[in-house]
Amino acid sequence: MVRTVCPHDCPSACSLDVQVADGRVVSVRGGDNPYTAGVICAKVSRYGERVHHPDRILHPLERVGPKGGAAWRRISWDAALDRLAAAFSETADRWGAEAVWPYNSGGTMGLVQRDGIHRLTHVMGYSRRKRTICTAVAIAGWSAGVGRIAGPDPREMALSDLIVVWGGNPVSTQVNAMTHISRARKTRGAKLVVIDPYRTGTAAAADLHLALRPGTDGALACAVLHVLFRDGHADRAYLAAQAEDTAALEAHLASRTPEWAAAITGLEPAAIEAFAALYGRTPRSYIRCGFGFTRSRNGAVNLHAVTCLPTVTGAWQHEGGGALWQHAAIFNWDKTLTEGLDARAPGVRELDMSRIGAVLTDDPDALLGGPPVRAMLIQSANPAVSAPDSARVRAGLTRPDVFVAVHEQFMTETAALADLVLPATTFLEHDDIYGAGGHSHIQAGPAILEPPGECRSNHALLSGLAARLGADHAGFRLTARDLADATLARSGWGGLDRLEAEGWIDAQPDFAESHFLTGFGHPDGRFRFAPDWAALGPRAAGMPALPDHWPEAEPADAEHPFRMIAPPARQFLNATFTNVPESLRREGRPTCLIHPADGVRLGIGTGDAVEVGNARGRVRLHARLAEGQQPGVVVVESLWPSAAFAGGDGGINTLIGSAPAAPNDGAAFHDTAVWVRAA
Repeated sequence: MVRTVCPHDCPSACSLDVQVADGRVVSVRGGDNPYTAGVICAKVSRYGERVHHPDRILHPLERVGPKGGAAWRRISWDAALDRLAAAFSETADRWGAEAVWPYNSGGTMGLVQRDGIHRLTHVMGYSRRKRTICTAVAIAGWSAGVGRIAGPDPREMALSDLIVVWGGNPVSTQVNAMTHISRARKTRGAKLVVIDPYRTGTAAAADLHLALRPGTDGALACAVLHVLFRDGHADRAYLAAQAEDTAALEAHLASRTPEWAAAITGLEPAAIEAFAALYGRTPRSYIRCGFGFTRSRNGAVNLHAVTCLPTVTGAWQHEGGGALWQHAAIFNWDKTLTEGLDARAPGVRELDMSRIGAVLTDDPDALLGGPPVRAMLIQSANPAVSAPDSARVRAGLTRPDVFVAVHEQFMTETAALADLVLPATTFLEHDDIYGAGGHSHIQAGPAILEPPGECRSNHALLSGLAARLGADHAGFRLTARDLADATLARSGWGGLDRLEAEGWIDAQPDFAESHFLTGFGHPDGRFRFAPDWAALGPRAAGMPALPDHWPEAEPADAEHPFRMIAPPARQFLNATFTNVPESLRREGRPTCLIHPADGVRLGIGTGDAVEVGNARGRVRLHARLAEGQQPGVVVVESLWPSAAFAGGDGGINTLIGSAPAAPNDGAAFHDTAVWVRAA
């Protein structure tokens, strides 16, 4: 049994105990890390199916014939790296270095294997990747008031009397959060409130589910704040000591009544009043903020409004109280070696990863006035499926004048459109270290299996490519273990020997710092009710000065009357696990959840084939009538591969736009206007 850590793009970064025999995975179980507490999701418990899958890519492949065809020939690693280096060099010579765009995402969250592509980018002066697809909107929304990406220890949820899961579904996406929530419910009689546009697995387990309309979280938060001030639940002494702009906020909220919010959210005024009263009278109230409600064009405003709740009541002061979105700031990582920050030159453009379709189809705005992108290396990402406006992404990737190399474990939809496909290791086949978004532990992930075939790690590929390009940096000359060791030491965490000996390092600050009793993350240490949005990004025009409902959304009209959200399916993780037989069996098929009233009106019943579409395209799938969401809202849990849909123009992200969100760009996956028709 070997201790390691799940590498995937999930805040939990679960501790794992992996049993291996004769070079094969026998079992994967939750480790004894105090956050993981022995609990992991079903999909990762079946990881052996993925590691030993018969469809693993085992050798470098070069395209034969046009893009999109299925003809490949096996080549050597030397030949593959020579071709990749030549493509990058020729592109840079003709168009300039910024015409090369190395691209990655969250296929692995390890610091060594994920971040090395940025080191190559910085050393060579290639176009940078602006990290927008997952967190940009939420970072702005949390930073607006709190000022630092940190918060109370999530294990404190077990000591809470009220847990509010706002815009998240931990039953599917952070299962061990439910462990700590369950402890509070069993030992303290704590209440669980879930705020989400549809009845998720978490909502089904809750004491109260508020199924509001998508993108209206700011209105609900403002109405709750109105009640807190009106009914004497505001902690005036705490506000005087810790917050700015309280008087302006209270005056502004005078008109933000539950009745006002009801008209916007679709909730009953009485339900809003009941939630506000429950929250106001419960000092140990912990808001666990999810990603979901930030993935709209007004998501930053909505998250900021939610962070105002524990500030008005002073819940931050109490054990088991406050709010948490992510913990990224507590690790104090020095990424000089992993990302090559000492080689980062000023003035190099940073292209929005969420707008990859616009970038590859030569949109001048997306290119920021620079040269077209004509060569890419894609690692740890499958943008043909996972990026917004995916039909446009596929159109860009299939251009014959854009050279694309993909480093992958499987022949994904993105890999199938590449010129060169290179075999990649899984996390059990390389060394790395990990922080976490949803807890405070640093963990090590050692290589415990030999790579199959000719699979190479991200770090190994990048080091080989760097040597051919003349990209000189200390990070390329270190082994993955040495790079991990040096990064830990430079970040103040000792080194890899310490981490492996102790099993994990708990980076959680003390209570006072975690609860911002020593000050919030602004220079004066005070929470901001009136944020400086312009300081958080270039798209701040029109954002409200104080918490509010900001009706910034993709316009619905008579032709596109439905609001569609596309949250993650329980058995998948983004586009990962969609080729694992048991995950596919459990999910069944792509499904569109429709309110029964809409089904009656459209003549659609459970099991019927339907089409969902807009100007960007259409997809065909099957309907399921579902209570627990409002009429006019449709839900498609994904990310299913395009081939899983019965017809249409691709996967669900075909319908989702890539217009950047305020104030600092970001993808609005839950902000899409569509039509729904019987197929």
